[in-house]
Amino acid sequence: MPKTTSKKSVKAKSAKTNSAKAKSVKPVKSTPKKPAKAKSETRFKHKSFKRSYREDYDRPFEAPGLLAHAVASFKIIFKNWKLFLPLVLLIAILNIALVGLMNEDTFVAFQKSVDETTEGVKNGQIGTFAKSGLLLVSTITTGGLATGSSEASQIFSFLLALVAWLVVIYLLRHLLTSKEPIKLRDALYNALAPFLSTIVVAAVIFIEAIPIMVVIISYAAAVKTNFLSTPFYALLFVIFAALLILLSVYLISSSLIALVAVSAPGLYPMQAIKSASNLLAGRRIKFIIRVFYLIIVVGVLWAVIMTPLIAIDIGLKSSLEWLKGFPFVSIELLLMTCFTEVYATTYLYLFYRRLLDYED
Repeated sequence: MPKTTSKKSVKAKSAKTNSAKAKSVKPVKSTPKKPAKAKSETRFKHKSFKRSYREDYDRPFEAPGLLAHAVASFKIIFKNWKLFLPLVLLIAILNIALVGLMNEDTFVAFQKSVDETTEGVKNGQIGTFAKSGLLLVSTITTGGLATGSSEASQIFSFLLALVAWLVVIYLLRHLLTSKEPIKLRDALYNALAPFLSTIVVAAVIFIEAIPIMVVIISYAAAVKTNFLSTPFYALLFVIFAALLILLSVYLISSSLIALVAVSAPGLYPMQAIKSASNLLAGRRIKFIIRVFYLIIVVGVLWAVIMTPLIAIDIGLKSSLEWLKGFPFVSIELLLMTCFTEVYATTYLYLFYRRLLDYED
């Protein structure tokens, strides 16, 4: 007869085998997952006043060339001229109403001074275009564009520049991200939400520009006291001025990007400054080069457009007496200033969008 095993013995054997398996298998320790870092925090490893290695700050960034970037800014403005042209005219009208135009007597005084200065050059005849160029340079460098002499006029001029900045950024954000048409009225009503945050970032830029102001004030004092007449002292001043200017340029470069970033809804000023600094980590020199190129492009644009217009104004007023006193040049300067604000905002915003869209 075969031996029969009871149910209790079977259960006891299975319990022993299960306990042996449990002893052989080692328990797996559960490690708590670390919270995922933000995208900007994982990229930005540089700390101030600490040594940074090349792999910490070397970040690749592919962008079009300087000329291509400048041309792309012109293209987006001229392609949507039905939006940007009324905006330029509106800002110009508000400037005339709140700030005022450059006095025509000021331009006439500049013209007389240029005539007196160039009397010895070919019997005072240096050519219309050369005279127009000198008038343009003297108007800009001597503060002729600062039409409002009072503090209230300067405040209105600053506020209007911020309004134009925000409206242009709002239009560009919609044009580049949405296919639906937009009206200028919608931009004027909706773009001013981050106005206070923009003022805070602008105040930070003003504080960061204090080293440059110190250089300007100290240079004026050094010229009056003949401090720079000694070569050694002049060398010390050059080193001192270069260090302060580099400090301001370094700080202001990221704050300019923050001035664009703060226009995003729900972003606080200090957060915008921090995120802009993270975006420019390893790319600051490229951005500074583009800002200097922007200055060159604007200078060439002013010379190409304003010099012939001033020459036409001189020719018409010399032949037609009834045109004298009409602020033709003042209106031209104001319109060019408004267009320059729109173009500079577009130029900087396109670079900011490329920083956001580029993946390391």
